[in-house]
Amino acid sequence: MSFEAWTIFVVFWVVFVTTPGPNAVNCISNGMSLHFSKAMLGVLAILTQAVLFLVLSALGVTALIAASPTGFFVAKLVGAAFLIFLGLRNWRNASTPTPAVERPARHVYLHALAVAVINPKSVAGYLAAFSQFVQPDVPIWQQMGVIMPTALVLTTLSYTGFTLLGMMMGKAALKAVFNIWIRRGLALCFIIYGVLLGASSMPQAEVMR
Repeated sequence: MSFEAWTIFVVFWVVFVTTPGPNAVNCISNGMSLHFSKAMLGVLAILTQAVLFLVLSALGVTALIAASPTGFFVAKLVGAAFLIFLGLRNWRNASTPTPAVERPARHVYLHALAVAVINPKSVAGYLAAFSQFVQPDVPIWQQMGVIMPTALVLTTLSYTGFTLLGMMMGKAALKAVFNIWIRRGLALCFIIYGVLLGASSMPQAEVMR
C-alpha cells in the first residue's frame, strides 16, 4: 500500500469509526454507568470484532455473506430486533437508579461484542475498505500488516473517546431527572438504529405498472 493510499484509508477509517452508531452509544452508556477500567472492556470487545472482521474480509467471507441476499436479510433482521430490544429495555430501566453493584466484566464484554457484531455498518465498512484500498497485485497479508494496525489504533482512540464522553456526561448529570433523560435518549438511539436497520432489510416492492 502506497503512502497516498494509506493516507486516504486513514481518512476513511477516521470517519468510519467516529460516526455515531450502536457501538458509540454503547460506549457512552458504559462510560456513564461503569468505572473506566470496566467500561474499557466494551472497547476491547469492539477491537475483538474488528480483528475478526478484518481477517474475514481478507478471506472474502464478509463479501460472501453480503452476496447472499437471504442470509444478509436474516442477519439484518436479527440485528434490528436485538437493537430494538436493547433500546426498549434501557428505556424501561432509565428511571431505575443504577445499582451500586456493577455488571460482571464478562457481561460487559459479551454485550458489547454482540452489539458490534450485529452492526451492519461494520460489514459495510470492512467491505468498503477491502474493495477500495486493497491492491489486487500485492499479497493480501502483506497489506494487512499495514491496514490492521492502522484500523485498530484508530478504532481504539475513537471508542475510548466515546467512553470518556460517557463518563463526563455521567458526572454532569447531577440531577436525577437529567440523568433519566440522557439514559432514555441513548435508549431511543438503539430503537432508531434497530428500526432503520429493519426497514432497510425489507424487500423492495416491485413498481406496479
